[in-house]
Amino acid sequence: KQVIIQRIREAERQSVYDAFKDKEDKLINGTIQRMEAGNIFIDLGRTTGILFPSEQVPTEHYRVNQRLKVYVMSVEMTSRGTDIVLSRAHPGMLQKLFELEVPEIFSGVVEIIAIAREPGVRSKVAVVSHQDGVDAVGSCIGQRGTRIQTIIAELSGEKIDIISWDKDPGRFVANALSPAKIVAVDLLEDERKAVVHMNEDQLSLGIGKRGQNVRLAAKLTGWRIDIVRKGEAGRVEGTSEGAPPSEETPPDGAPTGPAVVVDPPVPSASP
Repeated sequence: KQVIIQRIREAERQSVYDAFKDKEDKLINGTIQRMEAGNIFIDLGRTTGILFPSEQVPTEHYRVNQRLKVYVMSVEMTSRGTDIVLSRAHPGMLQKLFELEVPEIFSGVVEIIAIAREPGVRSKVAVVSHQDGVDAVGSCIGQRGTRIQTIIAELSGEKIDIISWDKDPGRFVANALSPAKIVAVDLLEDERKAVVHMNEDQLSLGIGKRGQNVRLAAKLTGWRIDIVRKGEAGRVEGTSEGAPPSEETPPDGAPTGPAVVVDPPVPSASP
């Protein structure tokens, strides 16, 4: 009897593993079952997945019995059963939401080249169209913004910038700093650095709140980005009148120096 029960349990574990292994890197729906020590256990039907604190979105508030979409990061077989690690903060979550809402991305007509994300705050998505006459950015936004608004609502108001990818690194860097307007971009290939020239009134927009815009642009493009004023050889101080200082700006009274210097944490996003 004990042997039969053991074999049945092993078969059940294997069945659950096989069912969810195919769902890796996909979105699934679940219901929050309980919360313990910061970890959230989500009922997925036949089994339970876990949402660790590092994979939760800081700006979201979770509650028991709440239904939500989650991204399946990994499915592993252990002696205790099947461990399913879920995420709401992974860039793949954003990509799968776009595939659900944008038919052109699902069919391959429009491709997502790179994603830079600060969960719950802001993301940048680089897209390109593989078919003449199809606007990649417009397809993602949708008529009157309906598609992008659905994705933003699912991510609890996270801001999303849709960037047009370009095979020319200079143009791609300029696009990535949107919505700021760029005067010129000088590329230093050996250092993999882009020196971006902006007018005075665009500096705060290009840097972003606490350097967020330029930091995301560096992650998206894979280039180190320096921002300088138009006509100046030196770097900007990192603040402009009425704009919050970037994280790289020295505090009041400290000597000013290079302020907006962002090193990308990942290699180039270009294919």
